[in-house]
Amino acid sequence: MGAAAKRAHAAPVIDVVLASALWAREPAAEEIVRRAIGAAAAAADAPASVALSVMLADDSAVRALNARWRGKDEPTNVLSFPAAASAGSGMLGDIAIAYETTAREAADQNKSFKHHLVHLAVHGYLHLLGYDHANDREAKKMERLEAEILARLGVPDPYVTRDRTV
Repeated sequence: MGAAAKRAHAAPVIDVVLASALWAREPAAEEIVRRAIGAAAAAADAPASVALSVMLADDSAVRALNARWRGKDEPTNVLSFPAAASAGSGMLGDIAIAYETTAREAADQNKSFKHHLVHLAVHGYLHLLGYDHANDREAKKMERLEAEILARLGVPDPYVTRDRTV
C-alpha cells in the first residue's frame, strides 16, 4: 500500500467532551462531530497521526473562552485553539461549540441543527489547520473547501442564499 493510501486512512484522534447537559437533546452530536471532522481531514489532506479535542459546551462556557482569549465578552458558535507549533505532541488543538448559539442560528437560518453542527465542526477543524477568513481571498478559499466537504456529507452549501437566482 502506497503512502497516499495509508494517509487517506489516518483519521485524526478526536476526544469529544460533553461539557453541557444541553447536548443530551442531540444524542448523535458526538458521532456527527467525528464524522464531520473525519471528512474535513480527508478533504484537506490533513497531517497524519494528529489528535484534537472538541468540547460540546453551552453559551456560558464559550462566552468565557471568547472573553478570555479573544477579548469578546459574548457567546459565539465555534472557537478554535490551534496547538503551539513547537509542541511536537501531535496535538492539533481544541474546538469549542456552543449549544444554544448553534440551535438559535440553525433555527434563524431555517436549517437543521445537525447540518449546522456539521458545518461548525468542519469550520472549527479547518481553523486548526490554519485556514482563516480574515480577508476576502482567504474567506473564499476556506468557504470553497467547506462547501466541498459539506457536499460530501450531504449538507447544503451554507454560503449560498436560498433566494439567490442564477
